[in-house]
Amino acid sequence: MDFGLSEEQGLLQTTVKRFLTERCPTSRVREVMETETAHDAALWRGLAELGTTAIVVPEAQGGLGHELLDLALVAEELGYAATPGPFLTSSMATIALAHATDEEVKTRWLPELASGEAVGAIAIGEADEEWDPSRLATRAEAGRLSGSKPLVAGAGVADFLLVAASDERGPGLWLVEPDAPGVVVAALAGSDMTRRLASVSLADTPARRVGDVDAIARAYDAGLVLIAADAYGGARRCFEMTRGYTLERAQFGQVIGSFQAVKHQLADWIADQEPALSLVWYAAHAFDRLQDRSPRHAALAKAHLCDLYDKAARVATELHGGIGFTWEYDLHLWFRRAIFDRGYLGSAGYQRTRAAAAAGW
Repeated sequence: MDFGLSEEQGLLQTTVKRFLTERCPTSRVREVMETETAHDAALWRGLAELGTTAIVVPEAQGGLGHELLDLALVAEELGYAATPGPFLTSSMATIALAHATDEEVKTRWLPELASGEAVGAIAIGEADEEWDPSRLATRAEAGRLSGSKPLVAGAGVADFLLVAASDERGPGLWLVEPDAPGVVVAALAGSDMTRRLASVSLADTPARRVGDVDAIARAYDAGLVLIAADAYGGARRCFEMTRGYTLERAQFGQVIGSFQAVKHQLADWIADQEPALSLVWYAAHAFDRLQDRSPRHAALAKAHLCDLYDKAARVATELHGGIGFTWEYDLHLWFRRAIFDRGYLGSAGYQRTRAAAAAGW
């Protein structure tokens, strides 16, 4: 069995990497992240032209019909480049709609998501780090939603919102227009300026039920895998920046990379980092091929990779010394993304608890 990437997957990753190198250097990242929405429409169109927004859209709705691993390869390169924009939440919304039961809504929105003409956002989590669909506080009654979603990525630029809520039939996914009555989207000041968060409040808001709990669960698991891939890409970039810096920065007449204490930290770092990629790939594989195991492996990948990214960002900052803490130096872009990845969709502890429960422990 070949556990490597196919030629097409390798080409996809290389193409995205080249595109981001040319179109999204850190100077552009800084320009975009300081805008109100941190969304660059031209950059989004460019990614769509590469086919990244169509990867997991079924062929019947104008997409490529590929698997989550292909999307995770894109997420890794976006994380490596600290790419701003709503890729994570729009991808989750796309996967949720692909598993929805409302064919009319799927026909309406999936082709536009595939082409990049539309951006979606999904609101699952409740207060107090509650991501379990069986414990949703947001309620639906007679086609109207009431509740609050405290952390919704990309809500400020979304053309539609998918909101997880419960009614008499149990948990479900509801489509809400951002300008519908009773909707209040309030921007939040988060650490990661490249992926903006907002709180979404709903007060007797008209909505349309488009899917059941399966759509929520599939979107959530996919989101965990995509965050894990982003974390791997970010940790890889932190390592490369730090290795380069330690081979240039001189102290006591020699580069600091020659010091034993620095060499040991870098060696331990890469020894932890490289094997972790297999967790991402396997979690993506399980999402499509071993769906009964998907929740556990998605949770494990998210927990482990975000812990690794946390450590990478911390060690990178320490080895850079004083310059690593400055606004002018680029390292803080990834430090901030590590904070986002760590908390969004549930912390490492939360995910390990889910993984243990899924294993019957």
